[in-house]
Amino acid sequence: MLMILLAIASACAYGVADFLGGAATRKAKVFRVVAISAPASLAIEGLLLPVLGARWEAGSLGWGAASGAASAFAFALLYQALSIGPMAVMAPITALVSAALPVVVGLAEGDRLSATEIAGIPVAACAILLVTVKRSAGVGRVRPKAVAVAVLAGAAIATQLIMLNQAPHDSGVAPLIVGRAVSSLIVLNAAIAVRRRIDPGRPNLGLAAGAGCLDSLANLCFLLSARHGLLSVSAVIVALYPAATIVLARAVLKERISRAQWLGLGMAALGVTLLALG
Repeated sequence: MLMILLAIASACAYGVADFLGGAATRKAKVFRVVAISAPASLAIEGLLLPVLGARWEAGSLGWGAASGAASAFAFALLYQALSIGPMAVMAPITALVSAALPVVVGLAEGDRLSATEIAGIPVAACAILLVTVKRSAGVGRVRPKAVAVAVLAGAAIATQLIMLNQAPHDSGVAPLIVGRAVSSLIVLNAAIAVRRRIDPGRPNLGLAAGAGCLDSLANLCFLLSARHGLLSVSAVIVALYPAATIVLARAVLKERISRAQWLGLGMAALGVTLLALG
């Protein structure tokens, strides 16, 4: 049950972080937001260091760095996918791939699922699809390149989670700190490289910093969840994070939730329940 609760906390934190990050980018380019959220996220992990400890061994350093690089590529690929293809198609592809790959890896590494967990995974996958799909009149034909980039974005997100899980389970927050430092360095260098093309809008400091802090907490909750249970189950629950985003958008921005998304929220609850009963 602790694994399930941590995975749910991770999904909620990722979903709220996406909401705050999206709100921050309404007034400024995403690289300006990242320039604030990246240091904030690293600071949060630094504050957790005395509480959770860290072992700076080769495994935690190497896997942490690999997860950080994957995180930076995931960020770039996701925004590239959304810029060349309709969000109504790109978002579900990315979310489903990010959930499916850890399941495959977990099963290959010896995860043993109960009957209820086996039933819960496809229910959760359908929930991911429903909550991320939005009706769009102008979708039309989707280019293969856009689909390929969306798949790569999902694979990069999955790789980040898989790499974090590979770090030694007694390494504390070391892989998180190393990963965040590497991803921040990559993204900030990219921002500096294109600074002349970034318009001068100033993001909301609180929103941008909040997104970074919550993203760090989401990574921590996922790592602890995977350490206490199965990668395949934790990753599927974490991939339900868009549900938290749309609920928050409804509560704060009064955005309409479609019937399909309501159905997706219901299926998400059912999927999590089945996984918890396992």
